[in-house]
Amino acid sequence: MQDTRPRLGTFAGVFTPTLLTILGVIMYLRLGWVVGNGGLLGALLVIGLAVGITSTTGLALSSIATNTRLGAGGPYAIISRSLGIEVGGSVGVPLFVSQTLAVAMYIFGFREGVVWMLGSLDVHVSDVGALVIDLATFGLVFAVAYVSAELAFRIQYVIMAVIFVSIALVLGSPAGWGASHGVLWVGDWRGSVDNGFGGTDFWTVFAVFSSAPTGVMAGANMSGDLQDPRRSIPAGTIAAIGLSTAVYVLLAVWLARAGTAAELTSNYTFLIDASLWGPGVLAGLLGATLSSALSSLVGAPRILVALVDDAVVPDVGGLRELSENGEPRRAMVASAILVLGGLLLRDLNAIAPLLSMFFLITYLVINLVVLIESSLRLQSYRPTLEIPRFVPALGALGSLFAMFIVNPTVSLLAVGVVFGLYVTILRRGVSSRDDSRSGIFSAVAEWAAARATEYEAVNPRAWKPNLLVPVQDTAELRGDFQLLVELVRPEGTIKLLGVAAEAEVAEVAERVTRLTRELRKKGVFTTSSVLD
Repeated sequence: MQDTRPRLGTFAGVFTPTLLTILGVIMYLRLGWVVGNGGLLGALLVIGLAVGITSTTGLALSSIATNTRLGAGGPYAIISRSLGIEVGGSVGVPLFVSQTLAVAMYIFGFREGVVWMLGSLDVHVSDVGALVIDLATFGLVFAVAYVSAELAFRIQYVIMAVIFVSIALVLGSPAGWGASHGVLWVGDWRGSVDNGFGGTDFWTVFAVFSSAPTGVMAGANMSGDLQDPRRSIPAGTIAAIGLSTAVYVLLAVWLARAGTAAELTSNYTFLIDASLWGPGVLAGLLGATLSSALSSLVGAPRILVALVDDAVVPDVGGLRELSENGEPRRAMVASAILVLGGLLLRDLNAIAPLLSMFFLITYLVINLVVLIESSLRLQSYRPTLEIPRFVPALGALGSLFAMFIVNPTVSLLAVGVVFGLYVTILRRGVSSRDDSRSGIFSAVAEWAAARATEYEAVNPRAWKPNLLVPVQDTAELRGDFQLLVELVRPEGTIKLLGVAAEAEVAEVAERVTRLTRELRKKGVFTTSSVLD
């Protein structure tokens, strides 16, 4: 079927979903708690560390996006085309599951906002009523996403307007600029209502906030639907990170002036209560959860289609098929079934940390991809947006650090799941069509050879036979075949150099290739090339 999917620009396809996923529930309900515990200075340090990890990953993602035209799958496509389908699939499958179940978590957040609003009106919502709200909300989100990604992003324009109005209602409130108690510069790490204000520390607060700016890949997930991914992903991602960081910093300053430590840590809805108009801010909170759910439900099926295209996931029921307007509707139905399972479980808190770890592992691997390819100076790696090597290095270290700071036990479990998937895909023998591993290995070999030539004396114990064998007629070598094998065993190598006239190049190349395979079957590392 001809691909007729609508092509999205930078603003619709990258900037909007990325920004709205970053400006989510944490901003409305937990940023005040962060400021209340750490004070303005502590909060800025938490924000800076979390945004630092996100920014380095965003820059790495943007850099590699300018190096090649990405197909569908976003981060999965980047990883699999660089480190192979085995690595890409072992990260891509958990990423798909995490992004799908995140839809259920966003819907739970929306429902909690509705229940809180109804509670303020003395309306009690039963467990059955809560389930009805969840299912109705998901039905709405699914209907919009099922029609088209274009419709979903048009609705997100409205949501973005509501969110910015809600932020203006907060920043415009005199509570933050005319408070008499002064600025809360340093907090006393009081803890929360949940632990009876028994105290907390910087890393616990960081763990709570660290999931806030993790929407950096929302735009990259749409790589297959973008008019120009090389331009849109860097521009949209970097702009969204910059604007969202400014919003978080402004709100942190406002909160540090508006409330005391006791008020900020005991009242999760302080941002709503102290604003110019609470219902407007509540609308922003509800819109943020719906927007995040929409972005995740639009992006997850596209990752699934990419996994099916590469045979990492079996094509059950035609998952890879697209509708007439290019929408992955069968993959979306499969994703919806997984979301419904999450909604019926009623509580995803037990696995929420594991889902966060899968996102951090994805960040880690993307940074490693850029670090490896830039360090080895591969000819295929020539991004138009070049970044210093320390940027992806910091991103990789930061992601790894955040994983084990937030929850070391769950981090080990997540790594175990990824490794198990890697082994499974490797045993299945899924072929990698166009990854750059051969270039990476060649670059490593060249580096090692260059280092070896720097030493004047070669240890005789390290000597191995390396034969260069010119070949005009492979039939002449048949009698010497076993002699060559015995000469180079067990660790030597053979380089077959076919020599042919211009008219015989194809024939000689075929014979030399066949002889190369026969030598390899004997356990001899053999390479070949043909001169004409």
